[in-house]
Amino acid sequence: MMNCITCKGRGLCGRPVCPILRRLEEIVALPRLGRRIEGMSPPEVFVGRHGYPRVSAGPMLPAGESPEQPGLGMDIGEIIMARSSLVRSETKIVVKEAESPGGLLASMQEIALSVAPVRAEVSFIKPPKSRMSFDSVLSPSGPSGELEKMQITGNPAIPRKVDQIAEDKGASAAVAAGELYACGIGTDHISRMLSLGLLGKKRKLVPTRWSITASDDMVGKHLKESVLDQPLVNDYYLYTGQALGNHFEILLLPRPFSFELVEIWMARSVWAEEGFIGWDREEATAKKEYSSLAGGYYAARLAVLEHLAGKGRQAAVLAVREISEAYWAPLGVWVVREVARAAMRSQPVRYSSLAEAMTEIERRIKTPAERWRGEAQILVRPAQRSLLEF
Repeated sequence: MMNCITCKGRGLCGRPVCPILRRLEEIVALPRLGRRIEGMSPPEVFVGRHGYPRVSAGPMLPAGESPEQPGLGMDIGEIIMARSSLVRSETKIVVKEAESPGGLLASMQEIALSVAPVRAEVSFIKPPKSRMSFDSVLSPSGPSGELEKMQITGNPAIPRKVDQIAEDKGASAAVAAGELYACGIGTDHISRMLSLGLLGKKRKLVPTRWSITASDDMVGKHLKESVLDQPLVNDYYLYTGQALGNHFEILLLPRPFSFELVEIWMARSVWAEEGFIGWDREEATAKKEYSSLAGGYYAARLAVLEHLAGKGRQAAVLAVREISEAYWAPLGVWVVREVARAAMRSQPVRYSSLAEAMTEIERRIKTPAERWRGEAQILVRPAQRSLLEF
């Protein structure tokens, strides 16, 4: 089962179809569709990774009424049903076509630039296949079909700053992402732009699953630069939040910045029939290797850095994420980001010592401390003392 938690449906076991994802797909009743759909794209455009550098790409439109956007106030079944009505259109595009887009790709880029839903009409070569797709990074999606024609029938709402950045090919994607975020553009919007080849000096399509994590990482690094110049928090602050079977305990320590995530997958949670515990961390210096915890690491780090930057403070961070059997279907990495953000919006409990704070964390986490506490390097590494202590 350790292989399942590492693979998360990517086919590393050699099976043509992941049995976990197949079970989930079979429980969803999908709509029957014809060859034409007209509706409001969320806005959302999907770019696949298979066959890279020639990938499938296309807008997502609802098969009927526009569904409610998934959020922490919904249960897993409601989120799956809302997402099952979104139809994914696909056409093959070479990633470098983003350098001089035309036709279908240009229309897709208009949707990606918009800050609000965009009305569009698509026709398919054949009626879309009734199949539900689940993924550890991406949100679930419903039927998919090969795109024949596409027409935008509404006006995209494109913020001026978004339009300016998209036209500027002199800035790197990381710099552009930082500028957009500083102007109030969310990471979902930044991810769409990156995916459709609208950011950076060399324009190309980026598979959606890569662009989501890349956007969390780039914005996180942008925030980290400002946090490193801020004063330390003056005590131990413990934040908590939970939703959709995901429980976060996030502790801020009065030490120079570091970030550490301990991930506890309880038995019978999705991907982990027998349970699994993972760990990763970084110091103030740039993290060089991709996290062993994949996109969830960057999503949780972003939520904490947003809070620290907003408060104008620096801290060492221990985040413990416990995933229970209530998280029975993968909904995408947005769940990690939003539950961590909800935790950081909670009223923290303040402690004068690390021992007191850890006692409370151990009381709130269901998994026995002896099973996961040893993974937390921040608890065994010596702390750098501040001049204020002398």
